[in-house]
Amino acid sequence: MPLFAVICTDKPGALELRKSNRQAHLDYIESTGVVQQAGPFLDAEGAMCGSLLILDVADMTAARAWADSDPYAQAGVFADVRIETWNKVVG
Repeated sequence: MPLFAVICTDKPGALELRKSNRQAHLDYIESTGVVQQAGPFLDAEGAMCGSLLILDVADMTAARAWADSDPYAQAGVFADVRIETWNKVVG
């Protein structure tokens, strides 16, 4: 079964908004139980500027629903959220 890569880019200047919603985002990841891997993208200074999450859900509709319900998305952290069907080959 394929997985889904959720690729998020923060809005410019959203770092403080991201930080203030980080615990809710992490709690959401834990409570949903579908995230296989996750972590932030970092800018040249090492500050968080986006997210990559690998979801194990039934289909693209479920992946989109999960992404739309993420507290970061709800708070307006992201400028762009892209979801791609992904096939794990290594690891």
